[in-house]
Amino acid sequence: MSYKKGAIQKAVYYSGFASFVASIACLVYLYSILDELGWEHVISASLAASSVFFASMGIVLIVIGKTNLPSFKIEKTD
Repeated sequence: MSYKKGAIQKAVYYSGFASFVASIACLVYLYSILDELGWEHVISASLAASSVFFASMGIVLIVIGKTNLPSFKIEKTD
């Protein structure tokens, strides 16, 4: 039985990589404002939490995109 990945599953796979890019962007911005605000500021905490969230979401989306999902279409047999 061969599994064919649909367009939505491919989009989910690439969205996982976009989530990793967003995670890295949050870390870069956090690093750039860390000297001004420090670790105790609300913005620093929210950027760190956003980075963890995006990285976790990226892992989940990539796993979903790589999974071989069967087709649930009902085929007619004659």
